[in-house]
Amino acid sequence: MARILLADDHTLVRDGLRRVIEAEADFHVVGEAANVAATIAEVAALRPDVLVLDVSMPGGGGIAALGEIRKASPATRILVLTMHEDPEYLRIALTSGASGFLVKHAAGRELVAAIHALLEGRTYVDPVLAGVALQPPPAPASQETGHERLSPRETQVLRDLALGFTNKEVAERLAVSVKSVETYRARLFEKLGLERRADLVRYAIAHNLMGDDDKEPVGA
Repeated sequence: MARILLADDHTLVRDGLRRVIEAEADFHVVGEAANVAATIAEVAALRPDVLVLDVSMPGGGGIAALGEIRKASPATRILVLTMHEDPEYLRIALTSGASGFLVKHAAGRELVAAIHALLEGRTYVDPVLAGVALQPPPAPASQETGHERLSPRETQVLRDLALGFTNKEVAERLAVSVKSVETYRARLFEKLGLERRADLVRYAIAHNLMGDDDKEPVGA
């Protein structure tokens, strides 16, 4: 019986995942977690065969926590689950320790197929992004230290973008216009010498800017 842990901050999503997974005779959900800290603790305690991990969760985000999760249970295979069809997140997830990547709008049969693949020691990539996984990653952009020069609001935007939120979602979280978020984003690329969204993710992880997801948005 394969032991599976679910990590997602939405109860309805976890309930839906549980129903799909436990419809399989050889799958059993052994636990759930709603934030990064609980996920790491549950992985360490339960040592599941597979962790189904949401990218955007309170406490720093799933991508940033992959290293700690791997340390907590090296044998656990990690299936990253996200609502964002971002090829750069796929590359970063796989290079950071995930064994699979699935977009949330995928059918239940794809979730089951992904878990089976991971249990068999294979890597699984959502068919929508399968071609991207075969392409060489782009050359890394310069990541010179410079976040000390960012305003509190720019830092918040950097963090939210790195966690996987769209420009519109960031605007809603900060109660600003989408145009303002686009301006902040352009400033980030310029100030930090970055070129791609994936560079923002790497930068935020490298400089420990992915935590404290529950705090209120800061002022400009």
